[in-house]
Amino acid sequence: MLSKLLRRIHMYLGLFFMPWMLMYALSTIVMNHRQFFSEIYGGEPAPWEIEQEQTYPGAALGEDAVTLGRRILQHLNLDGAYTARKSSDGERIHIFRDDPVTPRRITYVPADRRLVVEKQVFRAQAFLERMHRRRGFQNEDLASDVWGLTVDFAIAAMILWVLTGLWMWWELKRTRAVGLLAFTAGASLFMFFLFTI
Repeated sequence: MLSKLLRRIHMYLGLFFMPWMLMYALSTIVMNHRQFFSEIYGGEPAPWEIEQEQTYPGAALGEDAVTLGRRILQHLNLDGAYTARKSSDGERIHIFRDDPVTPRRITYVPADRRLVVEKQVFRAQAFLERMHRRRGFQNEDLASDVWGLTVDFAIAAMILWVLTGLWMWWELKRTRAVGLLAFTAGASLFMFFLFTI
C-alpha cells in the first residue's frame, strides 16, 4: 500500500511540475552555454525599443522613487514586480518592470514631466534566464508571492523525488546492485567537483 502511494506521489508530482522542470532544464542549458547562444544574436544584449512617450502629471513633493514608481506603473496599467531608483544626479527616476516575457524600462524626468516607456525585444535566451532567476516574496504583488510559493513546492517535490526514488530502488531487489553503482558514481563525481572546482 505504501509503495503504491509513493509511486503515485512520485508520478503526479512529476506531471504537475513538468513545466517548471523543463524551464529550469532549458534555462540552465542557456546559462551553461551563454557564449554559444549569445553569438546567435551577434553577441549583443537584447535591444530596447521605445513603446510610448507621454506627459505624466508629476510626483508629489518628497515622494520616494519606489512609491512614485508604483504610481507610474498603475498609471500605465503595468502593475507587477518592479524596481525603482533615482539617477545619480537626481534628475530622473528609472523604473524596471520585471515582466518575464516583455520587460519594460521606464524613465521619468520630473523637470519636464516626460515619461518614456521602452520594452525589451523578445529573445528566448533572455526569457529563459529571467524565468530561471525569477524570485517571489520580494514584491508586493500577489502573482510574485504565488510564484515564490510554487517554487517552494517544486523544491519540496525534488526532495520527495529523491526520497521516493530511493524507496523504489531499494524495493526492487534486482536493481539494488546497479542502483548502488549509479549512486556511488554520481556521489563520487559530485564530490570530485566539490573539491576541485
